[in-house]
Amino acid sequence: MGYAKERGKLEKLSAKITGLTIYDDRSLAVITDIYEQYSHTIRILKNKDPENFNELYINDLQQVKEFKKSLKVSEEDEDRQSKFLKYKEVLMAAMVKTILVTNTIL
Repeated sequence: MGYAKERGKLEKLSAKITGLTIYDDRSLAVITDIYEQYSHTIRILKNKDPENFNELYINDLQQVKEFKKSLKVSEEDEDRQSKFLKYKEVLMAAMVKTILVTNTIL
């Protein structure tokens, strides 16, 4: 069904997110862009193949959204740094799961 294009996008996003380690305006802009691209891609995949991607769309994307919101409402710098790293980990894990699912579909 043509999953290679979406998988390629996610692999590029995974590479970009790996380099983010410190919370600052630039990193926040990059991770926000990665999140938006991931959510768009998972929505495309869910619409193409709900049987394989609906659970990822509902559960993993929701979890990523929760960590994004948690980062947004944090006020102290140390708290933001730790929440940024957790948000990054959750987003990365969601992308890896999605890549794995695309690899299993023939």
